[in-house]
Amino acid sequence: MIAAIDKNLQRGIKLLEAISDEQYSDTSIPPYYSSIGANMRHILDVFTCIFNGLNKNCVDFSDRERNHLAEQKTASGIAYFNEVIEQLYCLKTEDFDKIISVTDDLGTGKVTANYTLSSALIQAHSHAIHHFASIGFIINQLGIELPDADFGYNPTTPKKILIK
Repeated sequence: MIAAIDKNLQRGIKLLEAISDEQYSDTSIPPYYSSIGANMRHILDVFTCIFNGLNKNCVDFSDRERNHLAEQKTASGIAYFNEVIEQLYCLKTEDFDKIISVTDDLGTGKVTANYTLSSALIQAHSHAIHHFASIGFIINQLGIELPDADFGYNPTTPKKILIK
């Protein structure tokens, strides 16, 4: 599980290494006017919520750090990715079935449910892929090339085959 999450997060690093700070923080693309950096920071905040709550077995996805420097500067974004990846590798496989209390605001207030650590990580991973797809739209509009063909694709999504 950790290797799959790492592989996906490495795609984010690869993109950040190939773009400028101006492209990273550009908020000119409608309809949401959100930057690549804001999406990247948000992805990493969700993982950080898991790490921050593990000692108490209480994860709150609505209590995000929102490190604004990590959404403005590619170097800060890359450092944040590396921190998250380092923390992933500190997790013990035997803890994946541990029950944790997970809280999030679903739009009508906070809701809490029991998860396993692995289910929280799976949710964070799927959330990252979803945001990578949104980032894919932004980078396309900015005329930036995708870092690789799988950026933003869920592994279960059928790929369109182009016949030449």
